[in-house]
Amino acid sequence: MAQPKRSDLWVVAQAAMTLKDAHEALGALMPAPDAALSRWQVFYLRSAQVYERVAEVDRGHHHEALYWANREREKGEEIARALALESSGDGEGG
Repeated sequence: MAQPKRSDLWVVAQAAMTLKDAHEALGALMPAPDAALSRWQVFYLRSAQVYERVAEVDRGHHHEALYWANREREKGEEIARALALESSGDGEGG
């Protein structure tokens, strides 16, 4: 049987109804450790959206899901800053 497309796996992640389901779905979507930073950035930012939605439907894990949403967003934003420095040169300015 063929592996599901990555876009199909994101559909599964977006449909997660519990924090556990979100963790499992996102674990299957995690890029390889040596993947490009831009790929990790997209993963983290999309993961944050999944956790934000889960926080609203899995009320028993509301605060924990919000923690994960914030954590993933911060990681994505940190990568965005690193990529911006990289594209503007070395970031050393001198």
